[in-house]
Parts: sequence; C-alpha cells; structure tokens
Amino acid sequence: MIDIKIIIATTKEYRVPDDPVYLPVEVGAALRDSRIQGYTADDTGDNISVKNGSYCELTGLYWAWKNLDADYIGLVHYRRYFGSPERDYDYEPFDRVIGGEELRQILKDKAILIPGKRKYYIETIKSHYAHTHYISQLDDTRRVIEKKYPGYLDSFDRVLNRVYGYMFNMMIMRRDLVDRYCSWMFSILPEVEELQKDNAYDAYQGRYIGRIGEILFNVWIDHELTEGTVSEDQITELPCVHIERINWIKKGWAFLAAKVFHMKYKHSF
Repeated sequence: MIDIKIIIATTKEYRVPDDPVYLPVEVGAALRDSRIQGYTADDTGDNISVKNGSYCELTGLYWAWKNLDADYIGLVHYRRYFGSPERDYDYEPFDRVIGGEELRQILKDKAILIPGKRKYYIETIKSHYAHTHYISQLDDTRRVIEKKYPGYLDSFDRVLNRVYGYMFNMMIMRRDLVDRYCSWMFSILPEVEELQKDNAYDAYQGRYIGRIGEILFNVWIDHELTEGTVSEDQITELPCVHIERINWIKKGWAFLAAKVFHMKYKHSF
C-alpha cells in the first residue's frame, strides 16, 4: 500500500479531515509559548520553525521533508485542500476534500499532484507581483538562481511571463521528487533573505519568502518538464477546495487598486 503523509499547515486549532493520510502541523510553533494540543509542532527535529514569519507554510514543508518517512509527502492548509475530482460543488466544501483511498488510486501512476491553475488573465505573474508586493524580491531571486543554478533561468523567466500559476505551495509528490525540489529551493531562499535583509516590511509584506516559494515551485516544475526528468502524464491537477468563503468583491477591488493605483496588498483574502 502506498504510504502518503500530507501535512496540514496551521497556526490554530481547526477542523481537520478524519483520515490518517493527513497530519495537522502547527507551523511557527517556535514563535509561540503554547502548543496546539494533538497537533505536531514544526519546531521538533530538524526544523526552521523560527523563520515562519517570512517562510509561512514552508517551515512546515521543511519539517515534513526532514522528518517524515513516506512514499509521498504533501502540503495543504487548514482552510485550503485538494478536492476530489469525483465530488462537484453540490457537496459542502469540507466534504469535497480528497481522501487517502482515492489518492492511492490516483498515485498508482502519478508522481506529482498540484492544485488547478490560478489565472490572472490581464496580468503576468511578474506584473501582478510588482503591483501587489515588491519586485526587488523577484529581482534578487533571479540573481541567486543565475549564480547557483543558471540552467533554471529560462524556466524562471518563462514562469514570470505567464498569466497563470500553481499557487499556495500546495503539492503531493513522490518522496524522491520532494528531496530534489526541497534541496534546490531551500538552498535558494536563504540567499534571497540575505540580499533582502536591509528592507523593512510590515508583517504581511514580510511573508515574501513564502510567496517566492510559490513561484519557485512553478519554476522547478517547468524545468523538470523541459529537461524530461518528469513527464506531463506524471502530473495531475486537482481542484482546490476553500473551506471558508472567499470575498471576491474585496479581492477584486484590491486587485484593481494594486494594478491601477499601485496600492500594495495589506492582508490576505
């Protein structure tokens, strides 16, 4: 039987699926005095929990990479999951969350599961980032890649010019691919931090490392496909289920304000 372990990144107690493939992990646990009872803290074993303010859910991914032993490892969020392709929108959101048995059937011939594309339509990933965050973060990321992994530059530039992306740092991947991806990404991010260390950001904009991780995942996938180390038929998109309702009106206004008036995002939506 395929052994699957999917961490649920969370900072608070919340309803979680009653399925053994899911493991609730309190991310940023090292930054708090108390622990969520019954959840695994990401400050155990080999960890980077103290970096959660900028790395966000990636401290959970790092913990899973270093401390879990499973055939497939994944990351979801307490309010955002992969959905079953067999269950449509007539179901309540939580009832659409995919379970372990269905995952095992899919993973018999798949290596990577990713959320459906997030489409920006009128903007590229790069222009959207420049309007809502700080483009110097991407510029510094490119500098680090050029120095450490120049073979990935074409993928980096290609991804930034797309109008869609696989976001949220969500994935379920075969263990050897997790090793390859995390070894690559977690060697880049500290150097970006160093280049950005003199910039003062508020708490929300300070979460930039997590956002860069989202983009790097797309870069890594593109490079794997380009090099042929992973084939398209080994990758499957699954629906992304949002447990709480998204306020699309507020999100839309913030998107337009960022594009037209260059007003940076102040919070998530």
